[in-house]
Amino acid sequence: MAIVNSEFGQITLFNHFMGPEIPVANAIAYGTSAGGCNYYLGDFAVKGDLGETDTGVVSLSKAGGFVRISGNDENGKGVTIGTEIALSPALNGTIVVEARLEMQAVTARTVWVGLCGTHADDAAEPLTGSTATLTLTATDLCGFFFDSQLTAVKWHMPYKGGTTTGPTASASVVSTVTPVAAECDVLRLEVDPNGTARWYINGVLEQTVEGAVSTTALQSAFVGCWGTTTTAADADVDYLAVRFNTDYTR
Repeated sequence: MAIVNSEFGQITLFNHFMGPEIPVANAIAYGTSAGGCNYYLGDFAVKGDLGETDTGVVSLSKAGGFVRISGNDENGKGVTIGTEIALSPALNGTIVVEARLEMQAVTARTVWVGLCGTHADDAAEPLTGSTATLTLTATDLCGFFFDSQLTAVKWHMPYKGGTTTGPTASASVVSTVTPVAAECDVLRLEVDPNGTARWYINGVLEQTVEGAVSTTALQSAFVGCWGTTTTAADADVDYLAVRFNTDYTR
């Protein structure tokens, strides 16, 4: 557990997205012959299929400041905004990840908000869904998941990597909240140093799981959106906040 002995013992990364953007069609894809580069919105990195003409992060004229994460019109292709893989529940907990977002539609897309042990430049999905089954692709994950390919059109709360086995039956981790197009939800995840996780939606505690995540595996905190078909997907994000403790162990 982190020992706080400085005025900088607790760190909050935050962006209310009032202006900066990664324009669609202007970004260079990672690893291309054109060179590629890293993109940042304040405290957060932007990753994904940024070389495509329908992907990026663009500012919106919406009250409070929003950006639209414009995913791809291909299955499994998309964009994320978040941190590097550098958060340890044991050393940095309690870790809090919170985002307020909405979708223009609840079809042909997947959305993720939370922690994951994998966050490469191509920003692959942490998991996928189909009818009533979750495929937990990443070794470590914990967060909120929406997938229009699931039968239950609700926010789900999957996890994997801790002492409690992550369920693959979507009904085991389904929330009571159905996303509504053009209406915001506030999604808040808390992960303690012992691996216990809590999921809140719009201020209501939806789930608590002991040993949901590994206490030592490093995680990235991010929000992301991916396509599922040939229809471009997107999610409008009002803010993203990540709070954690500095590790002062020697």
